Amino acid sequence: MSAQHGRRASGVERVGLFVDGANLYHATRALGFEVDFAAMLRFFGSSTYLVRACYYTALIETEDYSPLRPLTDWLAYNGWRVVTKPAKEQADPTGRRRIKGNMDIELAVDMMELAPHLDHAVLISGDGDFRRVVEAVQRQGVKVTVVSTMESQPPMIADELRRQADGFLELADIGQEIARRAPEQRARPAPPPPTNGARASRITPADPYGEAPEIEPE
Repeated sequence: MSAQHGRRASGVERVGLFVDGANLYHATRALGFEVDFAAMLRFFGSSTYLVRACYYTALIETEDYSPLRPLTDWLAYNGWRVVTKPAKEQADPTGRRRIKGNMDIELAVDMMELAPHLDHAVLISGDGDFRRVVEAVQRQGVKVTVVSTMESQPPMIADELRRQADGFLELADIGQEIARRAPEQRARPAPPPPTNGARASRITPADPYGEAPEIEPE
């Protein structure tokens, strides 16, 4: 805590980053790019004191494989706090398989608990259900910026969430700063596959949601 107070005394803004993983994936897919989460940390932490960066997703577990596990393992080894819970599989009245998963409560609780230690909360989601937690955090004196997109069809940002936030950051405007580079643009070849989990690689795993069934809010 003393380190946080020292940084605040020097005028450096204390920032918390809260990422709704599925919402971010759908927004960036609509915009045509994938996120480099190491670049995202650099972007939001370059001139601030990044107190914590949190990533939230429901996990689709099978007997032997979860398509999101490579990403969540990588994030946990590379500066992110990862919050997950199992998605629920249900059948609708027609017998069609439906996967339900919602991380709103987990994200809202963490944002409220961290608010006393923050000057600025950055919420990466367009979900209008977060309007009330944004309002509650603002009452504690914390500025809130929402990051989503209006350039998708339809827009991913709920109007009530955008109106409540202190600021809105368009994902399309920061895409070049946080996007994965195409393989041919990398200055060096990709490293060999890690032999000890995600720890060996600094490269965000590619498009794990692309292999996953669609997760619907509960």
